[in-house]
Amino acid sequence: MDKREKVVVLIGPTAVGKTKLSIELAKRFNGEIISGDSMQIYKGMDIGTAKIKPSEMEGIPHHLIDIKKPEEPFSVAEFQELVRLKIAEISQRGKLPMIVGGTGLYIQSVIYDYQFSDAPSDERFRVILEKRAEAEGNEKLHQELMEVDPESAKKIHPNNVRRVIRALEVYHCTGKTVSDYQEKQQPELIYQTAIIGLTMQRDILYDRINKRVDLMVRDGLLPEVENLYMQGLKDCQSIQAIGYKEIYEYFQEHLTLEEAIIQLKQNSRRYAKRQLTWFRNKMNVNWFDMTDAVNLEGFEKKLDEISTHIEGKLQLKSNT
Repeated sequence: MDKREKVVVLIGPTAVGKTKLSIELAKRFNGEIISGDSMQIYKGMDIGTAKIKPSEMEGIPHHLIDIKKPEEPFSVAEFQELVRLKIAEISQRGKLPMIVGGTGLYIQSVIYDYQFSDAPSDERFRVILEKRAEAEGNEKLHQELMEVDPESAKKIHPNNVRRVIRALEVYHCTGKTVSDYQEKQQPELIYQTAIIGLTMQRDILYDRINKRVDLMVRDGLLPEVENLYMQGLKDCQSIQAIGYKEIYEYFQEHLTLEEAIIQLKQNSRRYAKRQLTWFRNKMNVNWFDMTDAVNLEGFEKKLDEISTHIEGKLQLKSNT
């Protein structure tokens, strides 16, 4: 019998309808939602990240929203650690953890496990690195890893010295990065996982993205970004988010407002395309087309279809 915790993952491009569907699925399966978005963790960045409003949650608990200040960094490794703790906590309460979002690398880091036991090791080299970490600090070793294997460095927190050293050791012994090993491996799912991907006819999706940007502007995107701009925030991770960097260009007088909005729409559409490509290449997703789910009848039909899939995949019963 599979004793792994059960997790629903709901992914898809921006503006495809993940938020609305996630609420209905959480109601049906007694779920709690963990945000799988790398920018919704930031306080004061609500409109530009399309963060769910408390009034829209319908009593469903949401996690990993508003946990960082905009000036604070946030890594894949930190996300992985926080989400895995949340999955354990939610499961222990008899609820179903649901990861909902569009940041593929972050979500992948949580649900998959990579094994490196077959990679060669060098104990003497490892001891040298351990002593260097004590003498020179964790950041120095992490910086060295960033130079030889930036992909792994982005996933490993500088304070996770053991993993940093292991990645450097693999490179030292083989001349290959840990990322090279990952490419060749079939990663294992840590949880019993139903990975639901939402897609939509491209012209309809792009129209939804454009309308969403117009709505963001009407709802107060400019004052929200101006507030961050007036705080002097500029060289931090959060401000690189789509919806913020474009409006910053306007406040810095590099673009007119009209140009900034056009660029924001274009960048959002390009991001949606990249999201879909990434999910299709990196994760084993069950795709559901939401093109006909824009009206109530079509939505209910798609909700039933996805619920049936989750029931079969995770051996769960819905509340309907």
